[in-house]
Amino acid sequence: MRAFIFPGQGSQKVGMGADLAEASAAAREVFEEVDEALSQKLSAIMREGPENQLTLTENAQPAIMANAIATLRVLEREFGVSLAEKGACVAGHSLGEYSALCAVGAFSLADTARLLKLRGQAMQAAVPVGQGAMAALLGADIDKATALAEAAADGEVCEVANDNDPTQVVISGHKGAIDRAIVLTKEHGIKRGIALPVSAPFHCSLMQPAADRMAEALAVTPPGEFTLPVFANVTAAKVSDPAIEQQLLVEQVTGRVRWRESVLAMRADGVEQFVELGGKVLGPMVGRIDKEASTVSLITMEDIENFAKEIA
Repeated sequence: MRAFIFPGQGSQKVGMGADLAEASAAAREVFEEVDEALSQKLSAIMREGPENQLTLTENAQPAIMANAIATLRVLEREFGVSLAEKGACVAGHSLGEYSALCAVGAFSLADTARLLKLRGQAMQAAVPVGQGAMAALLGADIDKATALAEAAADGEVCEVANDNDPTQVVISGHKGAIDRAIVLTKEHGIKRGIALPVSAPFHCSLMQPAADRMAEALAVTPPGEFTLPVFANVTAAKVSDPAIEQQLLVEQVTGRVRWRESVLAMRADGVEQFVELGGKVLGPMVGRIDKEASTVSLITMEDIENFAKEIA
């Protein structure tokens, strides 16, 4: 059994998708459709930068999705690999859940791009720049990270945002609380805390205004039926009902990304191989969560071709 997985923010880099677009009409069509949906030349920013434009949340989110879906379209159209036939389920990290839903037909490509643009804008607008922060805790499991977040809060918001793998947890909240947490890491038996270069404190309760905006957007553009189940970030459980998934996407804005638990749940469900589309971020995480799991990351035309041959 195979899961197709989709990366989240932080996996963007200037030049992403350029080689695929050059080699494949299927990939080019994806980038053109996203440009049209957003009425902006996002593909040019992806290809040429500048980097500070690509890392803006409102650009990074649809860009990462477009790159992942372009990779998928090449796999499907150029090599005849059907996700519905070759996969058992899908999952994505944060914004990657939207990519996953697009991949299985819950959202059109244009709607996914527009939803992610709005999501990026709403998350950025929820907290004034400089008031929020995030930090990666290295050598921290979920229990240590939770205890640290509680100790550092001191009346402010300091919450676990991403449970990525057994060695890395991300916390999010008010800048003062995150700064205190970084200072307190050693006391809590955590190797170190690193402030992340993000523009807002994602996946914590400070994001409630963004969650409200996404609730409105998803009421207008709800997910439709999907061909494979998705493992949702906030429950780390399998979802096949579009109405349930719609609510979970709203909760996801303020909720914890339970990636470690999601991978374990997919493994318990029988998944043996994890195929990451358009990045090499989640594959290594999966390896740290379960050393027995097989992982493959598809980025280049060669990666896609080799994978298609393997599973033919």
